[in-house]
Amino acid sequence: MDILKQLADGVASASPEETARLAAALAPVLPPDCTLALYGDLGVGKTTFVRGLAKAWGVQGHITSPSFGLYNIHQGTRRQLIHLDAYRLSSPDDFDTLMLEEFLKSPWCLAIEWPQNIAGALPREAIALELSILPDTRHFIRLKSGN
Repeated sequence: MDILKQLADGVASASPEETARLAAALAPVLPPDCTLALYGDLGVGKTTFVRGLAKAWGVQGHITSPSFGLYNIHQGTRRQLIHLDAYRLSSPDDFDTLMLEEFLKSPWCLAIEWPQNIAGALPREAIALELSILPDTRHFIRLKSGN
């Protein structure tokens, strides 16, 4: 079964490594120059998912949440990854002031944690994933329809 179909149905992950593997499986099928909106509460695995993307795209080094710097730019061998934590942003205008488009080098992926804080700035074609924790403590990742 292909990864998009699996994620549309929803996938339970029992470990951070499994979450990273799911992201690595998604990485090659994402279109070039795309925005990935990662919805979910604290601790659901958003940054872990981004780590899996980064590894799949040949990014070297440690991937951490960009909470205090707002965003990190990582150049991989296959794609540029911009990792944005929008938790402290309060409007689409806040996003626009970052001028991220000035830093994008194709092919790129803009992975946004807390995208609901800048919903009006998200492109219509953004790919949205919902991450949550199941009652049995496994993590659940589902492709959302629409952002």
